[in-house]
Amino acid sequence: MAGTKYAYVKKFELADVLLPGTFMVLRLDGHGFHRFSQDHDFAKPNDERALQLMDRAASDVMAEFKDIVLAFGESDEYSFLFKKSSTLYNRRHAKILTTVTSLFTSSYVMHWSEYFPSTRLSSLPSFDGRIIIYPSTREVRDYFSWRQADTHINNLYNTTFWALVQQGGQTTAQAHETLRGTVSKTKHEILFSQFGVNYNDVAERYRKGSVLVREPLTMEDEEDERKKQKPKLYSTITMHHCDIIEDRFWTARPHLLE
Repeated sequence: MAGTKYAYVKKFELADVLLPGTFMVLRLDGHGFHRFSQDHDFAKPNDERALQLMDRAASDVMAEFKDIVLAFGESDEYSFLFKKSSTLYNRRHAKILTTVTSLFTSSYVMHWSEYFPSTRLSSLPSFDGRIIIYPSTREVRDYFSWRQADTHINNLYNTTFWALVQQGGQTTAQAHETLRGTVSKTKHEILFSQFGVNYNDVAERYRKGSVLVREPLTMEDEEDERKKQKPKLYSTITMHHCDIIEDRFWTARPHLLE
């Protein structure tokens, strides 16, 4: 109880309030997921089921925390953008980070069997997280551009690497050596000349990642909700696999950076 002689220990807790009036970006990364993906026989270079499960967990996080307006996911990571005015948990760093990370992990475990019905969860998935604060819209956009550019770089490498292994008969060591020091153009040429693959035809999910957006409901949407006699909603979460580096995505959704 607060009034006991032991309550003094609370004074040792450090204040960890994040700077107000700034954008918060929370990024989660799979911890030890290289081994985890091997243990559960994920398809290479991309496992559609695993990516959909990540999207599901991210959607659950956004459904719970209405201050998250955007999320971007690739492979075993997801980044969440909180609106600039957010006062979630009084902007306490540890509270926000631990709650979001634990909810994401719980959702991942809870829905595992829906996406991997024939694969028993044989080891524990875990995610580490960090929160970065950015002062302006420029840094926010550059952050998400960085993550999408990273998605393209990683997927182009992995697509070429596994083509060399699975179709070209190379060992993993040989494939790494083949690709050592190569530029994007060379990887495109390898895929097309040796395996008949035009990288631009690879699914956008793999090339551009997953983008979850909190969209405000239009007047027509709100009227539809009333007709269905559902509880009133003020926003909906939509999924995209699209370019978020160019201006078009952001100019169409000014509310994300308000």
